[in-house]
Amino acid sequence: MAAEFGRLRKGAVNTTVAAVVVAALAASQAPGVTTDGAGRKVTTGTQPSPDTPAADSATGNSPYYTDLPPLNSPNPAPSSGTTVTPAAGEAGIPATVLDAYKKAEAALRESKPHCNLPWQLLAAIGKVESGQARGGRVDADGTTLSKILGPQLNGAGFANISDTDGGAYDGDARYDRAVGPMQFIPSTWKWAGRDGNGDGRKDPNNVYDAALAAGHYLCRFDWNLAEQADLDRAILSYNNSRDYLNLVMRWLDYYRKGTHEIPDGTGTLPSGRSDDGAGANPTPSPTPPASPSTPSSPSAPSSPSAPTTPPKPGGSEPGDGGSGSPKPTPPPSTTPPTPTDTVDHLEDAGTAKLTAMAGDTFTEKISARAETESGKAVARVRVRFTITGDTDAVFSTGEKVAAVLTDGSGKAVAPALRAGEDTGEFTVRATVVGRAVAGLDYTATVTERAADTLARTDDTALTCVPGGEFAERVEVKATYKGAVADKVAATATLIKAADDPDENDKGPYFKDADGKPVRTLTGLKTGADGLLELPKLYADDTTGTFLLRIATAGGATLTVELKVAAAETSPETSPEPTESASPSA
Repeated sequence: MAAEFGRLRKGAVNTTVAAVVVAALAASQAPGVTTDGAGRKVTTGTQPSPDTPAADSATGNSPYYTDLPPLNSPNPAPSSGTTVTPAAGEAGIPATVLDAYKKAEAALRESKPHCNLPWQLLAAIGKVESGQARGGRVDADGTTLSKILGPQLNGAGFANISDTDGGAYDGDARYDRAVGPMQFIPSTWKWAGRDGNGDGRKDPNNVYDAALAAGHYLCRFDWNLAEQADLDRAILSYNNSRDYLNLVMRWLDYYRKGTHEIPDGTGTLPSGRSDDGAGANPTPSPTPPASPSTPSSPSAPSSPSAPTTPPKPGGSEPGDGGSGSPKPTPPPSTTPPTPTDTVDHLEDAGTAKLTAMAGDTFTEKISARAETESGKAVARVRVRFTITGDTDAVFSTGEKVAAVLTDGSGKAVAPALRAGEDTGEFTVRATVVGRAVAGLDYTATVTERAADTLARTDDTALTCVPGGEFAERVEVKATYKGAVADKVAATATLIKAADDPDENDKGPYFKDADGKPVRTLTGLKTGADGLLELPKLYADDTTGTFLLRIATAGGATLTVELKVAAAETSPETSPEPTESASPSA
């Protein structure tokens, strides 16, 4: 069986001889090669071996786009209805594609937090591999409108990888091709594929699935991508080329400095390719490529170098007439508009008043309906809900952003909102992913934690002698609608009378940190079990019945009776009367 090599020049060496040479180089140059649990070769050391077989990379070392980042810093996000210029399209990331990268980062943050995968790395690789899914030409589910396929890996200027999937992913039953927006070869996708959009399928042509798979692939060896050495290893494992590494790093640095979201389908199509080809997709894009305002240089981002493979004499893709033949111009698009293209505006779909107490989940959910200009509902459109403002509220998913598909009635229902500890108002904005239409704002209010009932936890009488201290401490339990009311603010005041809540100036008292008498305590809070135990009480020399009032946010109050009286003396302990002496006779 022929060995699989990345970018071996066609006819340069006999396959058997090449295999021996590669094996020798790998043994002499690689710091160490081991095998993981799936039988894949793993190079240990500062970077993968330059001679690692192409099948051991995510892409089979297939060609990649060499367009460089714009010279200017990222432009601000275009406002609603703004025409996206080629320059803005080059700098921005299509909405659904950007959403997929950020969701993948969030998923990896949960499952592999030690990896420290930034979404900007996925964006950099996605830019180099497919030009962000060919300018964001995806539907509301994130699936590309047409397949993105690399050339046959048939050894003719590329790696030689015979078919491994029966053509299931790439439509080629003879040789493998890199597939989808992240350009996975079928043999890698079989074990690396993930379901990123929750539809029960692992589709390399879906940007949510592909982005999540790429994230797991980059994090598979316990690498810490916050460290440059591990970051280099991860990128080189994706496509084993130093020029590729340099180019991805340039885009990563660019996206880290800031980027912006653009509508789906408005990104510029890449031009230069590492093998001097004209594009890696044999299927014409549904829309003709738009020429960028300033063509990007096809050279690698580091020092210029000669192409690693010669132009393919017979053409590598359908419609490629060879190195000297002009490529046919794609026909005008006849593809009908996607549901997203037909959305004119968003309408509130009957969202009730959004109010919740701090720490609670909002009982009402936000609903928005996507409609055409005539008011017709639009199904299968992705609506993004974003929490804005100075708040620690999140969705039930734990995030501040959620994207939901509209149902058959055009309605998208956001996940439940969960209030944090910050009180006040905040805004949730609904927007259509991939469509520049006006957003819809919803106001939500978080009120402070409250209790509606207070009760003592025991009924022991609270008594004390003048100048002494009460043996029992006052403990109460707070509830709200029958449930434990935790972290509720409370005050405790020794008052003058039941109808006079002013602070008393005599009788029982608490002590402050300096031991001085105080008769009002503020800043109290119930515990996780709703319990609140007050500090020890003391009595001055005044006797009588006194009142302690405890009040919480929400209006719950409780009045406790305190008695200060001299100790009673029993007959047994009373001194006997002294008899007076009889007068003498």
